[in-house]
Amino acid sequence: MAAKLTVQQLLAKPLQLDTGKVKSDQASARHKALVDALNDHAYRYYVKDDPVLPDADYDQLFRQLLDLEQQFPELQNPDSPSQRVGGEALDRFDSVTHRLPMLSLDNAFNKEELLAFDQRLKDRLDWDASDTIAYVCEPKLDGVAVSITYQNGVLVQAATRGDGSSGEDVTENVKTINTVPLRLRGEGYPALLEVRGEIYIGHQGFAEMNRKAEQAGDKAFVNPRNAAAGSLRQLDPKITAARPLTMCVYSTGFIADDIESAPEQNSYARQRFIADTHYDSIQQLAQWGFYTNAEVAELPSIDAAIDYVEQLTQKRQALDYDIDGIVCKVNLFDLQSELGFVSRAPRWAIAYKFPAEEAVTRVNAIEWQVGRTGALTPVAKLEPVFVGGVTVSNATLHNSDEIARLDVRKHDAVVVRRAGDVIPQVARVLFEERKKGARTVKPPEQCPVCESPVVRPEDEAVMRCSGGLFCSAQLKEAIKHFVSRKAMDIDGLGDKIVDQLVEQNLIATVADLYSLSLKPVAALERMAEKSAGNLIAAIEQSKSTSLARFIYALGIREVGETTAKNLARHFGNLPAVIDAALHYKDEKNDDKNDDKNTDKAELLTKVDDVGPVVANHLQLFFQSQHNIEVIEQLQKSGVHWPDIAVDAVAELPLAGQTWVLTGTLEALTRDQAKQQLEALGAKVAGSVSKKTHCVVAGPGAGSKLAKAESLGINVIDEQAFINRFGNE
Repeated sequence: MAAKLTVQQLLAKPLQLDTGKVKSDQASARHKALVDALNDHAYRYYVKDDPVLPDADYDQLFRQLLDLEQQFPELQNPDSPSQRVGGEALDRFDSVTHRLPMLSLDNAFNKEELLAFDQRLKDRLDWDASDTIAYVCEPKLDGVAVSITYQNGVLVQAATRGDGSSGEDVTENVKTINTVPLRLRGEGYPALLEVRGEIYIGHQGFAEMNRKAEQAGDKAFVNPRNAAAGSLRQLDPKITAARPLTMCVYSTGFIADDIESAPEQNSYARQRFIADTHYDSIQQLAQWGFYTNAEVAELPSIDAAIDYVEQLTQKRQALDYDIDGIVCKVNLFDLQSELGFVSRAPRWAIAYKFPAEEAVTRVNAIEWQVGRTGALTPVAKLEPVFVGGVTVSNATLHNSDEIARLDVRKHDAVVVRRAGDVIPQVARVLFEERKKGARTVKPPEQCPVCESPVVRPEDEAVMRCSGGLFCSAQLKEAIKHFVSRKAMDIDGLGDKIVDQLVEQNLIATVADLYSLSLKPVAALERMAEKSAGNLIAAIEQSKSTSLARFIYALGIREVGETTAKNLARHFGNLPAVIDAALHYKDEKNDDKNDDKNTDKAELLTKVDDVGPVVANHLQLFFQSQHNIEVIEQLQKSGVHWPDIAVDAVAELPLAGQTWVLTGTLEALTRDQAKQQLEALGAKVAGSVSKKTHCVVAGPGAGSKLAKAESLGINVIDEQAFINRFGNE
């Protein structure tokens, strides 16, 4: 094997291509040397800010590379720096479905809300107040979120966030960004690696862009975020290549060790990680060649995180890039997995938002919008006004309580507030400018979409449509949840297919899934007769299910997988669950429920994990006649499950105990062990605490085992677990 050419050798002896006598092996060796040298220099210059090669030498090597690839086109490969120049212009952007959804974050606006966030996590983990959760904090860059996928270390696809489920394919444009590695550095990376990051333009680059635009007589950009978004969505990658874009990674997405068997879509429940903590994963990504933010910090507690927020807020104006907040994430991935997600946001992360910018405008109308969870949100339609770097024509009023607090009315002059990418909101009304005869806003009694009754649960500010399985505004999300793996588990019915089925009016409720026929399904985009047949067969197969899965599939608020299992095990059949829900009586609302049967009124809250909040959600759901009709239609379509024998919870051998599984189980899968423990009455937690009764530890057990031993908690191996409970 020939020795690798050094940069000095490449510069000293340019390859003579005009002789026509260059052998292919010589060309290949020189091409590899040029690619390695140029990629290494780009990494040092753009990522490490530590250049070692003069610009003139870099330009000479790059010209050699272009000349070589022109003479030998077969040498050009995806990780060649020539790909950063920009290829042929596109006529459109294709759609890309994210293997893992790109989620949004809940917000906090002050120290008290950050402390409340920390307490919510401890409550959910069943931790003592004295326990501390470690966090990672980082600037929330104000740019465009992207997902970039690598196969065997080579960049193969890049996509925008889009709606979180799917985005646009911007691969050729992202390749032109110097801080994006075309090939990963080092070794040890998985066969399939997805990273998430933010593409943005720094202040210096933005100023230079606008200076050149003004010299050319072109329109200047309004702000760096708009400039970054516009640059990334150019159909001609050569235009993108000329823009000063930077990509900074902030997390990983989908990861797999086998490309061939990797699914098209996956769930966060089966997500893989490259390290034990978020902070360590960022350090690993940096070693593989990604640009990471220097302000990322690992912090031992929420108090330390709050100190970080205060310090970075003061430092904000000195940064060379725009940030619209600070993201706080639970550092330990095991805890993230245990905490899980709410709707489209993780429980384990929150975005602290900076104080907002304001402007004055006028309300043209107030409309009620129905969200995918049935929440009714009043929206003020405004005279367009420029605030926070964008033109705003809509502002949220949050709920009816907020309308009453503001006393906002049609035609009022109002102050509109916007912070970063947060939905604009009405901050206050200028009463001195109110017109005579302005009428107060009355909340609707019926859903503006499906006309189901609107309900407002006790102690909640949000009004909701009660037609969860019937309302078309909620239909797509209801179906996506209904068919998910832990619910009815209908293989092949992905988000894109659901969207098409609804948009083409092929289904109006989840029950309509079971009356779909082959021909209209085969006519859907990206479907054919074979795949349509497989989908119809999967729908048919899903008719045979379990009571727990069916209850979970209904999508009742706060009724997750564990709660559904508890309800099924406690009542044994669906009519008993419905009867208990309809007879439930909240002690706070005795006057609203004249049921004198105390036994029935208390049945629901005797179920483990069901308190007054969950009980109220169950009652509201089953009180809706529309929901009952859809359930009846599902059963008439053949959806069925066996009734189960009702065990007295107190008599189960592990009732009231909390168990933890860690390490690799060999005889059982993790799900099988979890199901067996739950069937025996135990709660299965994802982390070890003082309240843990026992830990089942397999090979590879790490931090959980160490913590259990330090707390003196009983630890057994898998075989001891099987020996003890195998006959139960």
